[in-house]
Amino acid sequence: QVQLVESGGGLVKPGGSLRLSCAASGSIFSINVLGWYRQAPGKERELVATITNGGSRNYADSVKDRFAISRDNAKNSVNLQMNSLKPEDTAVYYCNLKIPRYGYAYWGQGTQVTVSS
Repeated sequence: QVQLVESGGGLVKPGGSLRLSCAASGSIFSINVLGWYRQAPGKERELVATITNGGSRNYADSVKDRFAISRDNAKNSVNLQMNSLKPEDTAVYYCNLKIPRYGYAYWGQGTQVTVSS
């Protein structure tokens, strides 16, 4: 079994910053993709950013130049540094782990990020 535990959400004013963290435990294969997705009320879940075990990154256009994803392979953890936050970034943010070789995908429980003055 794989567990993903997120932390770091909260309330922040527009223009502010937050850092999300996710720790993975369990049967984690070395070749994997860690990422963050988000879901706003009334909208579908969407990709925010992903990073492979080799360090290749992918960002949604809406967060490029504002968000930065990083990972620590030794700790099986992934972080999302969010800067210049906007009200439209308000959503529940979910950590995701994919094991491409087997097609497995796991989700964290989600953490709320609210950007409001």
